[in-house]
Amino acid sequence: MCGLVGFIDYNKKSNEEILKKMNESLYHRGPDDEGQNFYENTSFQIGLAHRRLSILDLSKRGRQPMQFDHLEIVYNGEVYNFKEIREELENDKYIFESDSDTEVILKAYHKWGIDFVQRLIGMFSIVIYDKRKSKIFMIRDRAGVKPFYYYEKDNLFLFSSELKAFHEHPNFIKEIDYNGLASFFRYGYITAPYTIFKYTYKLEAGHYIEYDLDLNKKTIHKYWDVYEFYNKPKLNISEDKAIEKIEELLESAFSYRMVSDVPVGVFLSGGYDSAAVTALLQKNSDKKLKTFTIGFESKEFNEADLAKKNSEILGTEHHEYIATVQDAIDIIPKLADIYDEPFGDSSAIPTILVSQIAKKEVSVALSADGSDEIFGGYNKYYTVPLLYNKFLTLSKYKSILNYIRPVFQNTVINKLNLLPNYRNKVNKFYDMLNKNSLEEIFNRSNYYLNDEEIKILIKKDFKISNNFNTMECIKNNDTTSKILGVDYKTYMVDDILTKVDRATMSVSLEGREPFLDHRIVEFVAQLPISLKYKDNTPKYLLKQIVHKYIPKEIIDKPKKGFSIPIKEWYDTRLKDYFMDNLSQEAIEEVGILDFMFVKEILQRYENGETFLIKNIWFIFIFQQWAKRWL
Repeated sequence: MCGLVGFIDYNKKSNEEILKKMNESLYHRGPDDEGQNFYENTSFQIGLAHRRLSILDLSKRGRQPMQFDHLEIVYNGEVYNFKEIREELENDKYIFESDSDTEVILKAYHKWGIDFVQRLIGMFSIVIYDKRKSKIFMIRDRAGVKPFYYYEKDNLFLFSSELKAFHEHPNFIKEIDYNGLASFFRYGYITAPYTIFKYTYKLEAGHYIEYDLDLNKKTIHKYWDVYEFYNKPKLNISEDKAIEKIEELLESAFSYRMVSDVPVGVFLSGGYDSAAVTALLQKNSDKKLKTFTIGFESKEFNEADLAKKNSEILGTEHHEYIATVQDAIDIIPKLADIYDEPFGDSSAIPTILVSQIAKKEVSVALSADGSDEIFGGYNKYYTVPLLYNKFLTLSKYKSILNYIRPVFQNTVINKLNLLPNYRNKVNKFYDMLNKNSLEEIFNRSNYYLNDEEIKILIKKDFKISNNFNTMECIKNNDTTSKILGVDYKTYMVDDILTKVDRATMSVSLEGREPFLDHRIVEFVAQLPISLKYKDNTPKYLLKQIVHKYIPKEIIDKPKKGFSIPIKEWYDTRLKDYFMDNLSQEAIEEVGILDFMFVKEILQRYENGETFLIKNIWFIFIFQQWAKRWL
């Protein structure tokens, strides 16, 4: 796990010192080593730089940028099947000077060209400079585990593992992209391809950039898409055979991710996903796995006791930490630096904490993210199709219901508090009533602020066009599969994987995602929903595997997720700290949000609309970010 940066500058206003500063900004991603190369010709300058966190081949032979023949590479990630690829290359007379996967990638490209990426099992952002073709290829892994950002304006092209590196280039223009900002306030994160800045983008998962240096032209290619597998005919397979195949794939994926020259541990919660990772790894190991858990003093959010039971049954060496409000107070001021664009998932706090305790014992930690999006773990995968069908039925009464809407929104009725958060539920009902498709209803179910509210808050028009709007690309009539496919390309990548990458890298810990081996989703996507959701049980197939190792009566508890008691903390010790960023003076100093709207949100929260704590958190996060980076 590492960090990479670079530039292509046709203005020829860059230099080695700028490249060095860009690279130093990613020190946390790779404190073990660094390297950079700078090239200049009559037309352009090229900079390639790398920070290294040594995981495989700890010697200097693994240093990057690495060169071979007419090729040069900088690379962030891990290719787990590099030994098999290396053996194939050795049979074709290639000679290796290191034990690193970096050298294997470089020579695989040399042998097979850009199509080599189809052979890789792993997580990666790869930049290959092909001097003979006068091209640079920039590749992001299929699931999007590893980040890749780029900036393109006025004959300057920058790229990096994190946005913060761009701030070190004097010609980087910091101008808010209101499409990206609106995405943040709608979802709590910024969806690809947007970022918070204009001219600055995320390379989408499963894509690569081909940059022709002679033509100064960028072309984006898609080499893998999860939708392709949802569009295949469903497999005619028995439950037992499906479970057998899934367990075989899981064991292969999990064991691959134990390949390391440094100690490896596992993030363990009280749920099925991390239990599956731990159980399948521990059963094949004669050494105790190191497992790590974060708990909370609030019972509503605490899974530490369940995680400890799972650890005892599976026989791991367990490490536990109970997070306090003081831990939040200590971490919150660092969030803008760690996430370097507005990021609203408050579970970033425990993710950073568990990374900190894991780093004391190991250099690599396996996480269990992606399982819900593959196996169907969230209730929304089943409730949203039901909602869609209900609203289809109600559509014949749409005009009448819209006519009497003012009655339900009457101020007197609102004050009666007939339901918790009554006003929000009425507004959400009518928003969905007036949507015309499954895609629109699913999209609306993910909103925190609707578009009308966002336009008031940021005082700008915007247009959000992203992978949330691609549901029609899944051609079958299985509504749950459509939602699973979209979530895999949106929420999972831009929220969950972003959260884990920045949290682990903030303490120079490599995070690995064993469920995101592409072979798993390629198989599970072709299974009928009747196997994934059976007997009213989400994630049914995975649960049958886990029950072989942990008794159902112990692990089968209501899903808590990895969230924090942010309302409880806000109401007790964080309110004054928040108000430092949400006061009229603070809002007007940044100058982007409408203070009267912010004031209204705060007043509604105090009047009992407790769901607004998420909106308050998002506004606070943006203000904190803006003070740091604008």
